[in-house]
Amino acid sequence: MNTHSSERPSVKEIQWVNPATTLIRIQSVCDLTGLSRVAIYKRIATDPTFPRQVPLSDSKARGAPVGFVLAEVQAWCSARIAKRDQEAQA
Repeated sequence: MNTHSSERPSVKEIQWVNPATTLIRIQSVCDLTGLSRVAIYKRIATDPTFPRQVPLSDSKARGAPVGFVLAEVQAWCSARIAKRDQEAQA
């Protein structure tokens, strides 16, 4: 991963880490899912299958930093693809 830059890692760089223990920030979730930030938070509120945030601090304040488990985001994307494929066969 690019550790010498203050820029966030690219989706390609993220793919080389352990997805079960890697927390990614909201912009990476946007990049991986194709959803906007607003759409992601709407899904969290209404879709029980969408990955939930992991608090990155003990703060309960609005805007406190959160991450998402990479494996959960990838699994959600895979489930959407599988659903598409099932509907295409029906």
